[in-house]
Amino acid sequence: MERLSIASAARRGLVLPVHAGRVRAGIVHLGIGAFARAHTAVLTDAAMSATGDDRWGIVGVSQRSATVPEQLGPQDGLFTVTSRSAASTVTEVVASVVRAVAAQGAPDEVAAAIASPETRVVTLTITEKGYHLGGDGDLDVASPAVRADLAGARSTAIGQLAAGIAARDGAPLTVLSCDNLPGNGRLLARALASFADALGGAAGSRLSSALSRSIRFPDTMVDRMVPATTDADREAVARRLGLGDDAAVVAEPYLQWVIADDFAAERPAWERAGAQFVADVAPWEGAKLRILNASHSLLAYLGLLSGAVTVAQAVAVPEWRTAIRRLVDDDVLPSLELPAGMHGDEYRDAVIERFGNPHLGHTVAKVGADGSQKIGPRIGATIRAARARGREPRAAALAVAAWAAYLRRADPATVDDPRRDEVTAAASGAAPGEGGLRVLELIAPDLAADAVVADLLRGWSRVIERAGVSGVKEELRGQQ
Repeated sequence: MERLSIASAARRGLVLPVHAGRVRAGIVHLGIGAFARAHTAVLTDAAMSATGDDRWGIVGVSQRSATVPEQLGPQDGLFTVTSRSAASTVTEVVASVVRAVAAQGAPDEVAAAIASPETRVVTLTITEKGYHLGGDGDLDVASPAVRADLAGARSTAIGQLAAGIAARDGAPLTVLSCDNLPGNGRLLARALASFADALGGAAGSRLSSALSRSIRFPDTMVDRMVPATTDADREAVARRLGLGDDAAVVAEPYLQWVIADDFAAERPAWERAGAQFVADVAPWEGAKLRILNASHSLLAYLGLLSGAVTVAQAVAVPEWRTAIRRLVDDDVLPSLELPAGMHGDEYRDAVIERFGNPHLGHTVAKVGADGSQKIGPRIGATIRAARARGREPRAAALAVAAWAAYLRRADPATVDDPRRDEVTAAASGAAPGEGGLRVLELIAPDLAADAVVADLLRGWSRVIERAGVSGVKEELRGQQ
């Protein structure tokens, strides 16, 4: 079948965004995967359509493979986003990507794109593990990838940013992390400052000076559920358009972007597309990480233990919905500052409803990946806050115990985690009832040293080992 492109769309009579084919690059996006295409690229496309300002095209950088550049290249950067819910299925063509680059084959091109005077914004969706942070939240300068970048490899987003920023000669730039990390902008700024310190010499001084004088790192919060695209999804788009789209993505209709209003230079009019600019993102990111993302992780591990494939299947289990409510109501809300106007119970119920979207196909395996990177900010923050107030975070402890039980039962080769060998060894080698405690010791030793937390983890681990998911369900039914 003929592929989607500007020419083929014209022949088919498809309506494209007015700026298609004449967009100029103004943004570099590191990590141009499905989420970025369904979120940042969509809002940038809508902002250009609303204003007629076509200077905000995206140079998309794929960090780990050439797949996305190979998909987008023959399509003139065009791709579709299909929003699915029980009420409707809507497919739109997005034209905000100018070109896509595979970083592993062209690190100098990536650095040059960041250094370009036309680039005023860099955005990132590289997942938690892409920041190469150590347990203390600082850059892990001992990791092989970071050490290679300090020697000039530019193999990570941190190395690419460092090289590009150093070459800008003081030109202002705003760098927006769009990953699920608390204080993501501040963490990224700290990681780059650590990189400059480790680099040392004249190069390190030049980078450090640029970071302090001309670069801004606003915190952001992003929200949209974007499952992996399947062959069936691509076939459905082809039937709808009459053209093939190898880069098609699917998503839920819901989309949110909250950004701290602290920019070094010009930016797209994202507010015209629905983005919110605020003075302080912390309440928004706290609600997202500790309610939605934490519930997602809890549900994923309970789902993996109980044989669910999709998030919708897992949330259909009444006891797993009870687990989410206990996590939010008992553990999260008593220690969480919500944004003005947000009601915790309403947000919780909206999250559960979104999880239940049967048309999304979001898998528990994808949500449960990278637990060593996600458990800390999503679950550990709540455990820490609850204990500071003298509370017992039972549901939060269940999330850790369920993760450990999944690791204990899984074939290690199937575990998708940057610390796979460590976490699977800790879980599988633990004494009976100790699995949850052993994995928590790896990612949050201060919490594992808390006697109350340790007892909660042992309790849940023993329930799972003795009676499996049936035992967990019985315990949760007793809390209803």
